[in-house]
Amino acid sequence: MSSRRLTTTSYAILGLLATQPWSTYELANQLRRALHFFWPRAESNLYAEPKRLVAAGLADAREEWNGDRKRTVYSITDRGRARLEEWLGTDVPPVRVESEAYLRILFGNMGSKDNILRALRRIEDDAIAMSRHYVELGEEYARGEGLFPDRIHVNALLVSLAVAQGRTTAAWARSARADVDQWSETAVPDVDLALKKLREAIGDAGATAAP
Repeated sequence: MSSRRLTTTSYAILGLLATQPWSTYELANQLRRALHFFWPRAESNLYAEPKRLVAAGLADAREEWNGDRKRTVYSITDRGRARLEEWLGTDVPPVRVESEAYLRILFGNMGSKDNILRALRRIEDDAIAMSRHYVELGEEYARGEGLFPDRIHVNALLVSLAVAQGRTTAAWARSARADVDQWSETAVPDVDLALKKLREAIGDAGATAAP
C-alpha cells in the first residue's frame, strides 16, 4: 500500500492503534466513542481497513483466545507509526461539512414548512447529541477517569470544540425554527424577516468582508 492509497480512515485507525493494541470489537467501540461525530466513515470500514494496514506492513495482527472465543488483536508497527507521523506533518485539507439536512434547507422553498422544520429538528437533535457526548467524555477526564490521561491535553481541545459547536448549532436551530414558524408559506419570502436575519448574521463584518 503506497502513501497515495492511504485514506483519512486509514490514518484514523492507525492513530487509534498508536494509543494501544485493540481487538476488532474494541476498535468498534473506540470509533463510536471518539470518531462518530466527525469521521463516521471509519466505522463503515472497520473490518476491512485493519486488514489492509496489516497487508501494507503498517499494523500487526495476532490471534488470542478469550474463553472459547478467538479474537484478532491489532497493533501498530514501527513503519505504521512513522507513516502516521508523516501524515500528521502534511498540510491539513479544508474543513468540509456534509449534511443532507443542509441541502433540504437550501431547497426548502420547493417544499413545505414541515419539511424545513423537520430538517432543523434533525440538526438540533444531532447537535445536542454531539455536545452531550463530549460533555460526558470531558467529565470523565475532569474526574481523573479518562481512558488515556497522557492524552488529556489533545482530548480537552477536541471536547471544547465539539461542545461549543454543538451548543451553538442547537441554539441556531431553535432560533431558525422560530423564524420558519412565522412564515406564511415557503415559496414566497418574508423579505423583511430575511433581511433582519442576514443583518444579524453578518453584523459589522458585512461592510468589510471580501466578496
